[in-house]
Amino acid sequence: LGPEHMIAVMPPAKKVMLESRLQKRLRALGMATFSDYCDHVLGSEAGSGELVHMIDAVTTNKTDFFREPIHFQYLAETALPEFLEENAGPGKKKFSVWSAGCSSGEEPYTLAIVLGEFASQHPDFHYAIMATDISTRVLEKARLGIYDQHVVEGVPIVLKQKYFLRSKEREKGLVRVVPELRSQVSFQRVNLMEEHLSVPELVDAVFCRNVIIYFERATQHKLLNRLCGCLKTGGHLFLGHSETVHGFDLPLVRISSTIYRKVL
Repeated sequence: LGPEHMIAVMPPAKKVMLESRLQKRLRALGMATFSDYCDHVLGSEAGSGELVHMIDAVTTNKTDFFREPIHFQYLAETALPEFLEENAGPGKKKFSVWSAGCSSGEEPYTLAIVLGEFASQHPDFHYAIMATDISTRVLEKARLGIYDQHVVEGVPIVLKQKYFLRSKEREKGLVRVVPELRSQVSFQRVNLMEEHLSVPELVDAVFCRNVIIYFERATQHKLLNRLCGCLKTGGHLFLGHSETVHGFDLPLVRISSTIYRKVL
């Protein structure tokens, strides 16, 4: 794909998974080989529309509310109090966070809950949440904020009652994020493979969890460098439980196995 498109440079071990996920698109288009499919995506006018389907087919959208809870605990108990202390004095304090690879919205809405609860105890504290993904399909779902009831089972009962509405048609088993919480999250499409990320301002925290695992090492390094470039000095980077920056030359210090802080 050209530089204007996503190039998901996957390690060889992921090739079987990639081919398996694209088989459905090949059948839908009546194509026999992956070579034919690539020619269609890259070389035809219709291929630009197929690119969206390809992205949806190969990206993983598994996520949960309060997934890897240690991250949200650290945010509430350490990062946010430190932020207030470092920005002591009169005036409003705005903490900005970016959920990169936000999928269907569970992560940024969890962030909105954590930040909203903290703000309720600190009148001068304000926050902004940007949530991005490359898949337009999951972004549409995220904006709606409608989930199966079982998806919110891990949310503490008090927070569940405060931030989720049950469907009037109980048999559907659906809940929806309350409008006040939905309004706190700004969703937009961003391709993390672009050299210059369309992030309007430096942020205090980046959550990019279970994203870099799908790329080979050189691409991981480039992406992590881009993310660091979007972080304020002293800002935090949160990665997934099986991801690490070990072996990379980055302006980060390790706080814990998946939490890092920018030092330069």
